[in-house]
Amino acid sequence: MSNKSDQQGDSGPSSAATKSHFSGRFSEPVTELVKRFTASVTFDQRLAFVDIQGSLAHARMLARQAVITPQDLADIERGMHEIEADIGAGRFEWRIDLEDVHMNIESRLIAAIGDAGKRLHTGRSRNDQIATDIRLWLRGEIDGLVALLRAMQRALVGLAEKHTDTIMPGFTHLQVAQPVTFGHHVMAYVEMLARDEARMVDCRKRVNRLPLGAAALAGTSFPIDRESVAVELGFDGVCENSLDAVSDRDFAIEFVAAAALVMTHLSRFSEELIIWMSQGVGFIDLPDRFCYSSSIMPQKKNPDVPELIRGKTGRINGHLVALLTLMKGQPLAYNKDNQEDKEPLFDTVDTVRDSLTIMADLAAAIEVKPGRMAAAVRRGFATATDLADYLTRKGMAFRDAHEAVALAVRDAEKMGKDLAELPIDVLRGYSSLVGEDVYAVLSPEGSVASRNHIGGTAPGQVRLAVERARNRLA
Repeated sequence: MSNKSDQQGDSGPSSAATKSHFSGRFSEPVTELVKRFTASVTFDQRLAFVDIQGSLAHARMLARQAVITPQDLADIERGMHEIEADIGAGRFEWRIDLEDVHMNIESRLIAAIGDAGKRLHTGRSRNDQIATDIRLWLRGEIDGLVALLRAMQRALVGLAEKHTDTIMPGFTHLQVAQPVTFGHHVMAYVEMLARDEARMVDCRKRVNRLPLGAAALAGTSFPIDRESVAVELGFDGVCENSLDAVSDRDFAIEFVAAAALVMTHLSRFSEELIIWMSQGVGFIDLPDRFCYSSSIMPQKKNPDVPELIRGKTGRINGHLVALLTLMKGQPLAYNKDNQEDKEPLFDTVDTVRDSLTIMADLAAAIEVKPGRMAAAVRRGFATATDLADYLTRKGMAFRDAHEAVALAVRDAEKMGKDLAELPIDVLRGYSSLVGEDVYAVLSPEGSVASRNHIGGTAPGQVRLAVERARNRLA
């Protein structure tokens, strides 16, 4: 975190105090190394606009409560708008000796408007100020990520809609299991990302509580109106315990946990893309813009983007562990440890944002190779379960049917044939219940068509799933 524990009601540091630790308490300045070690302005300056937003809401409240004068408020608003413009235009000079985003902005404000700038910090601390800034910033980032999650889902739904009838092998243990449609397979990721979206929306509710007014840790003796600030800033309510408001970061941890699940789902999809693109499988191809060649092997087309998504997932998992570890041993209330909350949080947002953006583009551009998928279905006895189900419907107990089909698979494997290629008299050798109608269930098309229930892989069910997803995402 970027703040120290300021005393409540501090009217702001003097110009001399800004050069050290806000107080005559200290007899010597910190060293240059300590300045660099403790400063956070190199990374927390991205909070500048929300810091200004929170400060203006605080100043307006102080004016309404007659803690500062209308003229003070007018000066603060004028000065803050000038600073905001300078930051937006890249003209603002960030100073490491002022430690953090808050003191850089406050120092500039005091230089611009004088004593009114010193009164801005009345009734607050950098402890509740930074907690407010992070929540304001993260709330907006969550909204952006939810939009990207929906865009990724729409890209996958579009891909699934094109391939509701494209048959591929479904796998368990990376072994051919049963035929599924490619559209059904893709829609599984839509379900995952829909849950990710719901988690982000739910997490936002706990992010969107106002800490401002908690001051350093105990609240303030000034007659503040926290609820009016919450309304102005769009918060759903206030944090109701001042100690908790300034010191806990569970909202950030919850967000990173949700982000780690997003990355886990993107990583699983990426792993499948990597496998499907390999020459030995060849189910898909990716456009050249998502791939790189080898520095030594000119024939190579490497799926670098999915591989990096897979790798960056570990990075986000690491941020989650870092934040959990950061908080686990902290006594109440605020501790300087919390300065370490921002870089993992910022990097998580940046990584997930970039990953979702590029993966939505990639998903919409996947080139599917139905012929390779169809050929793969016919290797590995994908309709064996259908034959067992067929015998069960004819009256055989399922466990007996399972054993009969296992024998048929063993023999067919020795003959180098698929079950559908075995003559009827050979199939009847495993059960007298087998009839000419058996070949209908042994075809991949018949297999997927028979799974005609909600959640099943039948093409009609996939089309219904696509329709439901489109309606939800509209």
